[in-house]
Amino acid sequence: MNRVPLGALVVASGFSSAGVMMTLLAIPWFVLQSTGSGTKTGLVTAAEVLGLMVAALLGGPVVDRVGTRRASVGADLLTTVTVLLIPLAMATTGLSLPGLIALSFVMGVSRGPADTAKQVLLPGVAELGDVRVSRAASAVEAAMRTGRMVGGPAAGALIALIGPLPVLFVDAGALVLSSALVFALIPVAAGPPRPPSGGYLKQLREGLGYVKRDAVLRAIVGMLMLTNSLDFGLLGVLYPAYGDQVLHSTALIGAMITAVAAGALLGSAIYGWIGHRFSRRTAILVAVGIEGAPRFALLALEPAPPVLLAGLVIAGIGAGALNPIVLPVVYERVPEAVRGRVLSLLVGGVLAAMPLGSMAAGLLLDGIGLVGALAVFGGLYLIAGTFPAIFRVWRGLDDPAPIGGDRPVSQGARTD
Repeated sequence: MNRVPLGALVVASGFSSAGVMMTLLAIPWFVLQSTGSGTKTGLVTAAEVLGLMVAALLGGPVVDRVGTRRASVGADLLTTVTVLLIPLAMATTGLSLPGLIALSFVMGVSRGPADTAKQVLLPGVAELGDVRVSRAASAVEAAMRTGRMVGGPAAGALIALIGPLPVLFVDAGALVLSSALVFALIPVAAGPPRPPSGGYLKQLREGLGYVKRDAVLRAIVGMLMLTNSLDFGLLGVLYPAYGDQVLHSTALIGAMITAVAAGALLGSAIYGWIGHRFSRRTAILVAVGIEGAPRFALLALEPAPPVLLAGLVIAGIGAGALNPIVLPVVYERVPEAVRGRVLSLLVGGVLAAMPLGSMAAGLLLDGIGLVGALAVFGGLYLIAGTFPAIFRVWRGLDDPAPIGGDRPVSQGARTD
């Protein structure tokens, strides 16, 4: 039993998450303060998500063929270079809005394979440590939430102290540390075997075929497409606007993100401890019900900061349980040989709607104001939260094998 690789993946995910959170706050804040436009802010944030989507939809075969460990390290280093180009360009030749949009897109393209590769590595490192996949997923989720909890307030404080663009150097450092941990401490054998030789398009079609044949996976993607787009519009556009118009403070934006991350850390720990005792369908209903619409309603009421932060901690508890619920389902239903491609396609499907969420947030902010935008987003989240209760396909979350039995459950790390 060797838990060092799992520990390395957990810590690397935490560093990467902290850096991403800093970038997600620094760049939108820079655009909003420079232009005063919610629509332009939405364009920049949407560009990165569009890049993530392109990488996810088309990069799965690359992750499988290159190898998950190599893909994780290489993609993190490429992202580091892209992140550094933004402040360096601004300090030398200058950077136009179209140039910033283009670099944000490239940043998303390079982040995508790194995120997918780390997800594919998780069952292997869990097996090496003889740990349940759900508990390993909870540990990684907790690390990512901790990264956001640290990265949010750090970014807010640094933006106030030195401005938004220098914060990107901190993100670059976090990415370098993440890649070093994966390279040094996770063995190549932790990843799944590389697929047999074959054409890129053939391998892409194989991954797509698994998604098309599995109704449960399609249902998960459908709900997450809506909820993640709303979350991204909130984080990338409405949070900066809330800080500017209501709180008048970048530091309090960081405190809001910290509150959600603290609650999510608790939520992922609780689910990793006792989640296997409950139906996954019930668990996801409760999780979305806690973290969804109530959060938007709370923001729209504009309560005093202590009340706001306490409410966001409670919402975070639900958010922290979501990935530990969903990821083991995917690992159980998808064989190792195509896991990189399938996970990449699932992430791509989820990301596909996120640029729309960012753009919608910007347009609503400019059109009907902050409170109106929060009300619309909260109503849509409430609808999405009812899907597992309404549609029978969600009962498949608790099936031990794929519907139809046409695919074997992968062997390896312990699952619930």
